[in-house]
Amino acid sequence: MKALIVDDNDIARTTLAHLAKQIPDLTIVKEYSNAVEAYHYLQANPVDLIFLDIEMPEMTGIELTKTLSGRDTIIIFTSSNKEYALEAFELNIADYILKPITPARFLQAMSKAQAIFDSKKENVQVNKDEFLFVRDSNITRRLKLDDIFYAEAMGDYVKFYTKEKMFAIHGTMKSAEDRLPKDHFIRVHRSYIIAVGKI
Repeated sequence: MKALIVDDNDIARTTLAHLAKQIPDLTIVKEYSNAVEAYHYLQANPVDLIFLDIEMPEMTGIELTKTLSGRDTIIIFTSSNKEYALEAFELNIADYILKPITPARFLQAMSKAQAIFDSKKENVQVNKDEFLFVRDSNITRRLKLDDIFYAEAMGDYVKFYTKEKMFAIHGTMKSAEDRLPKDHFIRVHRSYIIAVGKI
């Protein structure tokens, strides 16, 4: 997974780079102290993941994220201010970490990002209104519709939650809604579909 660090604080960038070294298959390709430079880099150099501060001069992290709409980029916000959390999650980010960042919190965020990355470009298919076929660690698995509690939109992905596990599948909420049986699932919000029997 190729990642970018964008933060105007030197210590924050150093901390993130150090934590990232503990994650196998995660490579920090660039570090930037402002979002404008990162924006120009991303025009020609797409990455899989961005660790992104919010409060920066010239362009905020939220503004940069909006320019990436429609791209296959996973965003983890890092901020010392929790007041932006609601607006941030409306952009369907993977996670929002409050500074100072602890190793445990970093690993939790990376677990979410990895789940999305592993499921990238995989399609959701329904068979006879009984199962979803999902990709999990490069293995196709049959997910029973009865096991699904709810689905949540997250950017270009849909997360399906079961009692044991969450599956992040590449696709739109509309495609998931169209494929799930209407008598068992209902869309209650633009970002959520719930299983009627689990209410």
